[in-house]
Amino acid sequence: MPRIASHRGGSYLWPENSLLACRQTLALGVDQLEIDVHAAADGVPVVLHDATLDRMTDAAGPVAALGSAALGAVRVRGTGGEPVPLLRDVAVLLAGTAHGLRLEVKADAEGRPYPGLVARCAAVLDAAGLRRRTLLMAFQPADVAAAAAQGGFGGLVLLLESRPWRGMGVAGAVALARGCGADEIGLPLAELDAAAVAALRQAGLAVSAWGANRAPDMARALELGLDAMTTDDPVRALQLRGEWLLRR
Repeated sequence: MPRIASHRGGSYLWPENSLLACRQTLALGVDQLEIDVHAAADGVPVVLHDATLDRMTDAAGPVAALGSAALGAVRVRGTGGEPVPLLRDVAVLLAGTAHGLRLEVKADAEGRPYPGLVARCAAVLDAAGLRRRTLLMAFQPADVAAAAAQGGFGGLVLLLESRPWRGMGVAGAVALARGCGADEIGLPLAELDAAAVAALRQAGLAVSAWGANRAPDMARALELGLDAMTTDDPVRALQLRGEWLLRR
């Protein structure tokens, strides 16, 4: 049965990557919570999608320009005054649940991996007993390789945008995944069809997709039999999966 991951905590429903979103999405009974992390100036993992604070907070500038203590004074828009979460804050919420975590390790504003961020994420997860419940994801093969070297994660996901995927095809994607130690490929849903899913599975890789945000897209993800779909509307996705299971 395809697992449902709440993208950025369910960004159609609550402010993305906020503690509010995490609390609400965990109450739904989704299989996995998906969040993003950047590094603060002191290296502490910070839960935010963008490399800058401008879009989602009452501050501006690069996330990496502020230390984790200073980020505690930055508020996430739409949350009633909640601060930008640190990974350890989300880990506390997850620790008492059975939910899995899809943790995307982001690159800096120049597209470069943050030095040591994967190891710092692992330390936070270990403190909460979450490493084996976490699928670590990255667009940067170097970050996936760093996680493979750390070991102990529930899975390692190499994410690919449309253009690289179209350029390298299944064979290139499989080679890149094997080279960095990934056991799953994550793609935009629109790029996947039954043949691609079958070929990736034949190569021993799990397959997941993001962008399953409308009912027809969710239905397509279910019919493709993906290992996981990431959605901004987890309420609708859970409903449709329940209906799909009843028809089977």
